[in-house]
Amino acid sequence: MKEAAQLTHIDEKGNALMVDVSAKQETERFALAKGTITVNDAVMKAITDNSVPKGDVLAAARIAGIMAAKKTPELIPLCHTLLLSKVAIDFELHPEKNQIYSFCSVKLTGKTGAEMEALTGVSVSLLTIYDMCKALDKGIEISDIHLEEKSGGKSGHYIRTEVTKK
Repeated sequence: MKEAAQLTHIDEKGNALMVDVSAKQETERFALAKGTITVNDAVMKAITDNSVPKGDVLAAARIAGIMAAKKTPELIPLCHTLLLSKVAIDFELHPEKNQIYSFCSVKLTGKTGAEMEALTGVSVSLLTIYDMCKALDKGIEISDIHLEEKSGGKSGHYIRTEVTKK
């Protein structure tokens, strides 16, 4: 882990700051984040049957995740405003485990990456599923939100592997 003097969002006095990216080159950037929500049998069935009383859960969660990714700098204080080229939310249903995986992919051409936008999109998509289903299951659990992949910029290409998982 970096020491405080090396952290990019902290100045030499320990004050928070927004990183100056003006000297950086614009590159194509991509980020993919993933998260998991675990529900009970009744909720999984209601989602797969599209019979949740509040409506189409995955459609609402998809739109909410996209909107959230676009609003990341309004939510995370030191994030830069980015001109996003693409934001997509996708879901994988795993009824045998009563789990839904949410994936948020973000693309842009810019001076800084899109990891926070992808993570925010995943988080809000999962929170939307929670909100729409909480009346059916008080024990819903959101977990394992993380970056799966990123590319572009000085740090290069990153893909999460079994070795990098904690």
